[in-house]
Amino acid sequence: MDRHTDVLITLRRIIRAIDMRSRHLMQQAGLTGPQLLVLQALARHKRMSAGDLAREVNLSQGTMTSILDRLEKRHLILRLRSESDRRKVHVTLTGEGEAQLAAAPTLLQERFIERFQQLKEWEQTQILASLQRLAEMMDAQDLDAAPVLDTRQELGTAPVVDTTAAKTEKDSA
Repeated sequence: MDRHTDVLITLRRIIRAIDMRSRHLMQQAGLTGPQLLVLQALARHKRMSAGDLAREVNLSQGTMTSILDRLEKRHLILRLRSESDRRKVHVTLTGEGEAQLAAAPTLLQERFIERFQQLKEWEQTQILASLQRLAEMMDAQDLDAAPVLDTRQELGTAPVVDTTAAKTEKDSA
């Protein structure tokens, strides 16, 4: 097999592992990975502006608004207008949100982080550089992405992931 095929198969395995864990999270807690990440950030900081929250979890304002809309509909968060600056909206966890967070399974990246931190520094740097180069090769370096392993879309649909044998770049063009 060609090396590029091996790389594509490995990438698909990673995507599939993330997707399977995302489905488990959705079934167990009814939350997407980014939603859980937002709840975790709110638990750490107690109260944050929507903009600060978006920066904390590395998501765009638009994506954050969509996530907050869904969490607010489920009564997991509360949005409060700032009294000093009416343009600012502060977000806090509700009691229901705290309970949902406590009952949620761990995210896949928590195990990953534990294992990654056990690697030597040069190994960590090598992995990061290789993944950054892969993102560049796939024109993905500027895509909006939270530091959470979740392939589910915030619109509530799961992405289509081709889990069959890897296709070459020529086949997929």
